[in-house]
Amino acid sequence: MGGFFGVASKEDCMLDVFFGVDYHSHLGTRRGGLAAYDKNIGLQREIHNIENSPFRTKFENIFDEMSGTSAIGCISDSDPQPLLIRSKLGTYAICIVGRINNTEELIESYFEKSGGHFDAMTGGKINSTELVAALINQRDTFAEGIKFAQEVIDGSASVLILKDGGNIIAARDKVGRIPVLIGKGEDGYCASFESFAYKKLGYEDEKELGPGEIVELTPDSMTQLNPPGEEMKICAFLWSYYGYPTSNYEGVNVEVMRYRNGHIMAKNDMESGNAQEIDYVCGVPDSGTPHAIGYANETHIQFARPFIKYTPTWPRSFMPGNQRERNKVAKMKQIPVHELIQDKNLLFVDDSIVRGTQLRETVEFLYENGAKAVHMRSACPPIMYGCKYLNFSSAKNEMELIARRVIVELEGEEGLKYADEYSDFRTERGKALRKSICEKFQFDSLEFQSLEGIAEAIGIQPCKLCTYCWSGKE
Repeated sequence: MGGFFGVASKEDCMLDVFFGVDYHSHLGTRRGGLAAYDKNIGLQREIHNIENSPFRTKFENIFDEMSGTSAIGCISDSDPQPLLIRSKLGTYAICIVGRINNTEELIESYFEKSGGHFDAMTGGKINSTELVAALINQRDTFAEGIKFAQEVIDGSASVLILKDGGNIIAARDKVGRIPVLIGKGEDGYCASFESFAYKKLGYEDEKELGPGEIVELTPDSMTQLNPPGEEMKICAFLWSYYGYPTSNYEGVNVEVMRYRNGHIMAKNDMESGNAQEIDYVCGVPDSGTPHAIGYANETHIQFARPFIKYTPTWPRSFMPGNQRERNKVAKMKQIPVHELIQDKNLLFVDDSIVRGTQLRETVEFLYENGAKAVHMRSACPPIMYGCKYLNFSSAKNEMELIARRVIVELEGEEGLKYADEYSDFRTERGKALRKSICEKFQFDSLEFQSLEGIAEAIGIQPCKLCTYCWSGKE
């Protein structure tokens, strides 16, 4: 995934941008970067690997190395960025959040038209941010270039540009798959993925960009360069998992949505008689916890934490390279509270069930510590498709998804034609999917939230939500 943050200010803004970017660390664990403009120095840039050390640690000396009244920065799970670009549009820094599926097609088209080149990375791969910059540079203005790039990209691209001179251009992707919010403070404006990031820094809500909207920020003004489009497809998974609890997207708070989501799942279970003989409702920490609280509040079953994640010596960004070691680390983090596990019927709520590898370890851990029964609820529908629009999953291919693997085991490749039925708990195929996953993971029961339930919990029109990973529908 990834996130970005930028400030155009009358005063030095490096401290604000440092913390603003750091507040996006939950969105990525691979690269962090900053670019700044100072009238005496010009544009500067710094990029670091943050896989084994968090952003704040890697950039803690940035105040000795960079200064500026305008700056942008990003957390990236893909390519190193921001990049410094010199073109006919001038010199500028650029970072993006999104995904490009037709990279090779766009590269070949660029070669044919311009005869230009790209700085190739290991294996010949092209930095996606550089490709977006090359597309922008084919037009006469930044706004026209961003619109052109978004038209030809199969996927999505939200863009943040720092111009030589200090102005910042912020653009939300064509159909608004991720949020871009503008805040206003005493000394200027900021642009951010997460709203809470600027509120903690003394900025107030100014505007949430609409789909495809482009604005230019100075310390004194915000100018619209392109109006918002009508179509919106914001990622529903932001509320279920990726979004930070204190953030608001399209006016809907993440934490509040998760409470509502748990409430809806509980209501469905009570209506179908599936919430019986449960001692404790629990969340798979951390993102499953608010969904579980909503479930517990609705059922009046006591909420508890039967195991706690021990994280002081395990930073989020630390994760070994191979799956076996990752599983071991995940298990080592889990410290049991035996009194809340021994001989207890436990119902856990997780934000989602994707590959299921670590969840299997968790269930084994609970039974090893004396659990009588483990029931599981997923706060979203079965994930059937890899995301085409945002890099939110590290899955190499779709067969890593547990739901697809089970379908193929049950019916072969032919069964994937009936993914809609497998997602629906009311169908025979839906019941078979749940039964098979229960057997694999030793769940005593399993239910998934429905698409309708997700939309109800979010509370905005379903036609404005992207649910591709669950439904396969564009």
